[in-house]
Amino acid sequence: MRSTVAGLACAALCAGLLTASLAQAQPTAAGTGQVTPDIDRAYTQLMAAPQIRQLLDAVEADHARSIEDLRLLTEIEAPPFKEQARAEAFLARMKALGLRDARIDAEGNVVALRKGTGTGPLLLVSAHLDTVFPAGTDVKVKERDGRLYAPGISDDTRGLSVLLSWVKVLNDQKIQTTGDILFVGNVGEEELGNLRGIKRIFADHLAIDGMVGIEPAPAGSVLVLGTGSHRYEVTFKGPGGHSYAAFGQVPSAIHGMGRAIAKIADIRPPSFPKTTFTVGTVGGGTSVNTIAPDARMAVDIRSDEMAPLLETEKKILAAIEEGVAEENQRWGVNTLSVSTRLIGDRPGGRTPSDAAIVQAATRANAAFGQKTLLSGASTDANVPMSLGIPAIIIGGGGKTGGFHALSEWIDLTDAWKGAQTSLVTVLGLVGVEGVSAPLLAKRPPRTTTGTP
Repeated sequence: MRSTVAGLACAALCAGLLTASLAQAQPTAAGTGQVTPDIDRAYTQLMAAPQIRQLLDAVEADHARSIEDLRLLTEIEAPPFKEQARAEAFLARMKALGLRDARIDAEGNVVALRKGTGTGPLLLVSAHLDTVFPAGTDVKVKERDGRLYAPGISDDTRGLSVLLSWVKVLNDQKIQTTGDILFVGNVGEEELGNLRGIKRIFADHLAIDGMVGIEPAPAGSVLVLGTGSHRYEVTFKGPGGHSYAAFGQVPSAIHGMGRAIAKIADIRPPSFPKTTFTVGTVGGGTSVNTIAPDARMAVDIRSDEMAPLLETEKKILAAIEEGVAEENQRWGVNTLSVSTRLIGDRPGGRTPSDAAIVQAATRANAAFGQKTLLSGASTDANVPMSLGIPAIIIGGGGKTGGFHALSEWIDLTDAWKGAQTSLVTVLGLVGVEGVSAPLLAKRPPRTTTGTP
């Protein structure tokens, strides 16, 4: 799919890191700042409505309490594939704040539906439960110099606490939306989780009309591009033998891998759409004086569009086979073999900059004096984008840094402002009874999961 982002004909929509953080995503261009009259009118009505002003005041008033949720959840470990304890705590908070039908689905996601009037769209609003940190990591929150420090505190535990605050204030203020809001704390966003949580959400909920994800991000950032990626584990197997006695009789798994790596290194992917690859890890062999019976490597392939990703993947897999064939031919045998296993699969896509969901975020930013910056990365939004469902990732407030490091931190000074902006974005999309109609269009429900 070609980019429809206005004014980006020469701009690379790129995201070099397989990361959830918009703060680490690469910016693409400033938003045009233009919105259609209906979207401008909707946000003018929202910002002028007394009940919405009271709601925004409630977000500010709830800020201190929401920090307690942040501390509570941060100090519960949530390594990839081991998010259950945090999910159960998040579920308990959702129920306590009024979404009593909240549940944990078969994949481990926390799912809670806040119903509208029944005549509007279904909007998914999510933040991910998992962090990159392994079990046993010290996740105790520490405070110094006006910042809170803890692994995962901003990526993405802050997002979870923002969702909880929204549930509280919407219920306390008795705000009736037109559309339904599906609140989700999902698993599997980080590392080799491969977006399994959000894939399950879209497999189970075929009527979702759009998605807004909350991640750490600078004020005004709107993610519109999902960088796709494939990762492979490649294993080379041979008979092995003594480095002297068997020389000339058996191929080396390591030599075959080396030939493959050299061929991969010579591949030239397109620079636009940005497409990249790397052999990230290698290993194998048994001793210095053994012809290696085994070797292994991991390959990462990424692109801002799926077609060049698949073409580069095809060339890399062919290079691997060629390397093995050459090593066998070198010794006149066929005893060296190779196998590949897909260990990472993130579909790619993008949301056009003129889509209503992007214009809504742009107009909400403007209402709070923020300029919009369009960006791209690999996030949960990749999944709906790949399905043609409008999706964006925006911030929840606060200044952040140290992502994926033990020194990760967040400064929550005036962070409620970001939570206000993002909530107004959501309210414009689903509509508020007696104030504004939904801006997010209802889509025909998918008849099959279509999940990548």
